[in-house]
Amino acid sequence: MPAEERENLLLARLAKIPSIIVALSGGADSAYLAWAAQEALAGRALSVTALSPSYSAHDRAIVEEFVSKLGLPHEFIETHEMDNPAYRANAADRCYFCKDELFSALDDLAKARGFAAVAYGVNADDTLDFRPGHRAAMEHQVLAPLLDAGLRKSEIRFLSRRAGLPTWDRPASACLASRLPYGTEVTPERLSLVERGEATLRDLGFRQFRVRLHDKLARVEISPEEMPRALAPEMAAAIASRLKAAGFTYVALDLEGYRQGSLNETLSPVRQRAARAARGT
Repeated sequence: MPAEERENLLLARLAKIPSIIVALSGGADSAYLAWAAQEALAGRALSVTALSPSYSAHDRAIVEEFVSKLGLPHEFIETHEMDNPAYRANAADRCYFCKDELFSALDDLAKARGFAAVAYGVNADDTLDFRPGHRAAMEHQVLAPLLDAGLRKSEIRFLSRRAGLPTWDRPASACLASRLPYGTEVTPERLSLVERGEATLRDLGFRQFRVRLHDKLARVEISPEEMPRALAPEMAAAIASRLKAAGFTYVALDLEGYRQGSLNETLSPVRQRAARAARGT
């Protein structure tokens, strides 16, 4: 089915919902869903963004610019996943506890405001990775309109560009906690260190990257397209000196480059099998 037909299917299904809250993180997927909900439901759609220590100031600025440009009804709320010891413990299912907190807050908001449903921007490609947060979504009966329409990431980018959305080519993003290896406690201090490190790379002009935190070592992942620039002696020295100034003791450039979910590589074979079994659930 062509992407345009999938979009028509998405809009038709959204139009049948009396009213909806969309979880808007600012990434390409949630931004496209927020736009689609507004197109289909007009004033009966509200986009909501959760603020917590794991949500960067950069992402907040992206959201503020996006909703302002499109004139979307939008609110910020606070979530408190850091209060949950299971979340802070940072096991492989950390994302479940984060999403459970998010969807609980959105459920409460929907009930208080009289919204009929809550939705989030999981897409068809996301089922190919380990996504414990999707289990939380199903438990809360959160809608997954992009997934239900069979939309893949490349199609969402294409349709977003066609709609004139500034997020169409935004690099993949995830919460700051995803930079901490499993088993490393999630703390505000560690999240802040990662945020400073990634702001440094952004200031140096890189677009797709991660700063993975290993104690005081920054393991820097940069997209293969940008790797030659990162490996240039002057730039490599700048990356090292500026990340050390941000608070890291050691800096290492991962020669495999950026890849989504690289920390899942550390899961045991048993965990990896469980992750594969959980895909799409």
